[in-house]
Amino acid sequence: MGRLIKAEFRKVLTTKSWWALMIPAAALALGFALGWGAFTNDVGDALSSSDVQAITDAFGITIGELPMGLLAIGHGINIGLTFAVIFGVFALAGEYSKKTITTTFLTAQNRVSVLSAKMITYSIWGAIYGLVVAAMASLGIVLTEDSERLPTAGQWLGVVGAAVLAGVLATLFGIGVGAVWNSVVGAVVTLSIYLILVENVLVFLSFGLWQVDWLGGVLPNGTLNGIVGAIGAEAFGAAGVHVPGLDSEAAWGLQYFAGAPGAFSWWASALIFLAWTMIFFVGGWTANQRRDIT
Repeated sequence: MGRLIKAEFRKVLTTKSWWALMIPAAALALGFALGWGAFTNDVGDALSSSDVQAITDAFGITIGELPMGLLAIGHGINIGLTFAVIFGVFALAGEYSKKTITTTFLTAQNRVSVLSAKMITYSIWGAIYGLVVAAMASLGIVLTEDSERLPTAGQWLGVVGAAVLAGVLATLFGIGVGAVWNSVVGAVVTLSIYLILVENVLVFLSFGLWQVDWLGGVLPNGTLNGIVGAIGAEAFGAAGVHVPGLDSEAAWGLQYFAGAPGAFSWWASALIFLAWTMIFFVGGWTANQRRDIT
């Protein structure tokens, strides 16, 4: 197994995909965090006006000290982790596309060991993606948020840990989808359209037309986003806990600003996305045990 893992790392490092995907992931994580950080900081300024503060002070709430940065950091991390999903697609589907899968399977003890080595190797790469996008998103909010609106040290560590977990699961999810689809182009195009467009439209329509506020909390993209985004939503009482007086529309709006509309909590999002990951990973595993190689 050690040699197979070493071989998988060599395969990754001798191709351009790992840095060709990591560069835009880092750039978009920074860009989205900068944009949302500036926006949420402006919202914090508006809420800190004397008239609004006079009302909130009566309820013992200090708006100016709310961690508005938590509402922005999730967007940067979530968009960056989309590339971790795509990176995972290359693990197996890429070998089929390049016709190297035959050598890989024939030189290994069995296919189970090959897939296990890929799972371990790409889990490590997924953790690296999570750390990189978390660092870039953190830089984005540091540059745009006032210091009193930044996350606490504990909240920041929680976000980084969640980003690493999400990176690992995102990459494994990509491996599973690629293994089932058996095509890099097909899997990447389908995933990109679904993750960026289709699911977001479904979530907005379900909430706007039918007042279904939980759909994003059970679909793949929403649950992946919720692993990090729900931490920000929970800080404002919009997920994980119930705040008296916060109706479903306001809670959904805060979840959206945190990048996790419909999320129940960060740990629930992680468990549900793990289930989606296992469905595709086991499906891809099963398909590749029976698939002919040439």
